[in-house]
Amino acid sequence: MKINQADHVADNQRRQNLVAAGGLLGALAASSCCILPLVLFGLGVSGAWIGIFTRLAPYQPYFIAATLAFLGYGYWLVHRSSTRACGEACARPLPNQIVKASLILATILVVAALGLDFLAPLFLNS
Repeated sequence: MKINQADHVADNQRRQNLVAAGGLLGALAASSCCILPLVLFGLGVSGAWIGIFTRLAPYQPYFIAATLAFLGYGYWLVHRSSTRACGEACARPLPNQIVKASLILATILVVAALGLDFLAPLFLNS
């Protein structure tokens, strides 16, 4: 069974989309105990239910590990598809740019979640 180039490109694009979505969801889960409540308070959303997010704090290392796996695989897929010459079938720049933006946003969220965890004790002890 021979797979043509257009099917291969479509399959790669589907994989990129799924991995980018997984990276974003994982980054949101990883930042849900610390950054998400801060953002919600900053937007004026309040309520006792926001305290529920702190219950996810013990699971944050697992969320971060899963997100890093998604991000690593996602960046590898994007880099691999951008370096591979596949002709006109790869000339769909918009979805690839959305995937790249999603991966960058997820990376920023994970770095912010990790940074807040390391910097918060310094601010609380001073």
